[in-house]
Amino acid sequence: MSNRPLAAAGRLVPLLRAGLIAGIVIAAAAYPLVALTGLGAKATAHAVDQKTRVLTTAMPAETSYVYAPDGKTVLTMFYEEYRQYTKLSDMSPNIQQAIVAAEDSRFYQHHGVDPKGVARAFVSNARSGGSQGASTLTMQYVRMALRDSATTPKEVQEATQQTSLRKVKEMRMALDLEKELSKEQIMERYLNSAYFGHRAYGIYAASEIFFSKTPKDLTPVEAATLAGLVKSPSEYDPADSDQKEATGRRNYVLDRMSQLGYLSPDSAAAAKSEPIRLKLTTPPHDCAAVPEKYNSWGFACDYLKNWWSAQPAFGANRLERMDNLRRGGYRIVLSLDPKIQAAAEKSVGAKEATGSPFANGIVVSEPGTGRVKAMAVNRTYSLDLAENPQSSNPEAGPKVKANYPNTVAPLLGGGDLAGYQAGSTFKMFPMLAALDAGMPLSTSFNAPHRYRSEVYDGWAPSNASGAMSGQQTMWSGFGKSVNTYFVWLEEKVGADRAVRLAEQLGLRWRTDVDRDHASPAKAKKWGAFTLGVSDATPLEMANAYAAIAADGRYCEAIPVQAIMNRDGTPATYATPGGLHREVAKPRCRQVVNADAARAATDAARCPTGDTPARGSCGGWSTADSVRGTVGRPVAGKTGTTDSTRSAWFVGYTPELAAASFISDPDNPFNAVGDGQSQIPIKAVSETLRDGLKGTPTRQFTPPSDAIVG
Repeated sequence: MSNRPLAAAGRLVPLLRAGLIAGIVIAAAAYPLVALTGLGAKATAHAVDQKTRVLTTAMPAETSYVYAPDGKTVLTMFYEEYRQYTKLSDMSPNIQQAIVAAEDSRFYQHHGVDPKGVARAFVSNARSGGSQGASTLTMQYVRMALRDSATTPKEVQEATQQTSLRKVKEMRMALDLEKELSKEQIMERYLNSAYFGHRAYGIYAASEIFFSKTPKDLTPVEAATLAGLVKSPSEYDPADSDQKEATGRRNYVLDRMSQLGYLSPDSAAAAKSEPIRLKLTTPPHDCAAVPEKYNSWGFACDYLKNWWSAQPAFGANRLERMDNLRRGGYRIVLSLDPKIQAAAEKSVGAKEATGSPFANGIVVSEPGTGRVKAMAVNRTYSLDLAENPQSSNPEAGPKVKANYPNTVAPLLGGGDLAGYQAGSTFKMFPMLAALDAGMPLSTSFNAPHRYRSEVYDGWAPSNASGAMSGQQTMWSGFGKSVNTYFVWLEEKVGADRAVRLAEQLGLRWRTDVDRDHASPAKAKKWGAFTLGVSDATPLEMANAYAAIAADGRYCEAIPVQAIMNRDGTPATYATPGGLHREVAKPRCRQVVNADAARAATDAARCPTGDTPARGSCGGWSTADSVRGTVGRPVAGKTGTTDSTRSAWFVGYTPELAAASFISDPDNPFNAVGDGQSQIPIKAVSETLRDGLKGTPTRQFTPPSDAIVG
């Protein structure tokens, strides 16, 4: 930190030459309010008192850490100023002595302001026309703390502006602060606030960045090097190819340490003969810095950022929340399960190469909590798009890069991308709405190959195959994915009711077309909703189906299992009732009655080749290999869109729900083809199998007689 000169209003050179300066300076140092006469002394004194009280509790910005589920493995950090607060007891005495020698040799003698130093600076500046500083460590800390606690540009300017008024306020606050805090407390706060260059804020960051060690292990040479940086981090940067200035400054600090009795003359001389030996470290920052071993976790990290920016607990708006993430010193533990994540990565990596324009992704959610257990896609999480080919979208310009193999786009959900048409996976919503409204599983309809809907103004959808025609129930209609049965069923329960239920299960409409159709005025006529013409993300679909696995209890998707404040307490938010709840705790609500959810699950066992507890699947299904692969009770639904532009499968057991898709995110008209429709089915089946390997098999709860019909 640069020493700042105390500039006298109106240039007090005549007074200095008259020999009056010493008395005036000492008086101003001992009784700063004298200098405020004519400048609103009473109001200024009140403001100073208020700010001094703030400084006793003010803490500098601190780095937030993101950990793997073990709570120990650091995946990345978020920071505006790279800093980790460190107790004085965890710092080497060498750095404490070096900073005193470099910046304030009388630190332990004065009471916040050093009258001798102030007088010496004024006299020296008057004689030489220079700008020698007179700031004590306490005054420097006051300035840093005011800057760090500022909430407006004006407060930042007031904390750092070069005026006599600011300097006098600083003196007053330093004197008051030393009545509230011990020298050790001030030293601790100073060393945690000071800037050492190279994005190193505080002694922990400086020790790590320059020497790859903790402050406790700093040698006298290393401590002197770092202490010398505070005055001018860029001028004395030891990482500069020419270390002449840094070495000279370090040697000055070593000499001062010797003069103050911290080092013997021989030790100081030996230390000065040593070269500056750096071991530079670059701390990771943001999701692109996730270690290569955990590269695919970058997508979960990105989701964490988007989720965080929507949490009112961390600020009033997105900007404030992200600022809080980068300054708040949080300890964040992701909810990903390494075993399930590894299974998901293996599955999508084996099905579609990273160099394919088709993205194959999967999200796994935990029923009953909403915690995301896996997020994987056949892409490399990277900001470097240099080697990506041109986009497959013919409407994109020639300079627009494709999203593969490298991307940071939120292809799995949690960001601002609309998602992908999810096809017949949406049939779950009108079926669940019908069951919740009291219609039984046995509800029957003789479904023709083509059905003309008078409710939907003559719209006439057809089935994918003539083999789907005939009498169908919810079991067989869902198992075979009979379009005409579900259009009829949607008519009976009301398309608007299905749309509203999907919203309650976490779906959001991100395109103008979807928002228009989902509006209260038009939802009743949205007949094609049951065929999955709306965009959705795998994150949304996994979480919606997880609610069905949890007997109709929907839990908001959440990417964390713990968030701790810098003081080690859990981060909380206030509920409307005034209670405080942990931000990382599940937030759940009952959306449909448990029996309706159990009935929907019974029907959803039909597509997977599983056997429902009560009804008949009608002899065949759309994904009958799933039960054999998973090896335990499993439910789910396939989904394809027109011309198989995208293909989906959402599957679940009592323990996990997984949604997988394959599509071209750049060009939705680039059809994946029928041959690719098995890829999401296999991705979900293998992920559930491998992720649950070694865990006890749980059974679905059968529906009641009343809802079977």
